[in-house]
Amino acid sequence: MTDLEEPEEQPKRAPQAIDVKQRTHMAAERTWLAWWRTALGATVGALGVGRIAPEALDVKAWPYVVLGLGYAAIAIGLLAAGYWRQRNMAKAVDEQLPIHLPIQIVAMVLPT
Repeated sequence: MTDLEEPEEQPKRAPQAIDVKQRTHMAAERTWLAWWRTALGATVGALGVGRIAPEALDVKAWPYVVLGLGYAAIAIGLLAAGYWRQRNMAKAVDEQLPIHLPIQIVAMVLPT
């Protein structure tokens, strides 16, 4: 083959089932970490609003504490939903079943 000749294209092979399964598991883990990251952000918001804001603004604490508790509840809900999603995703991948995101989780996360 000379420098002027174009190399032949290799036919693309379909990925093996184990490779697809492994990549899907890794993608599910990244999604699980995203749920954790979002929950940690809500936790930081809860601490900032409920603990730091009343002291920094020199105002009554109870409204900010209630709002901080709301953010903490959102963080717990995000962790629970992420765990549920991760567990069901792993089961679906192992058993080669389709998985759908329930509307309850969408409704819980959408207002945030």
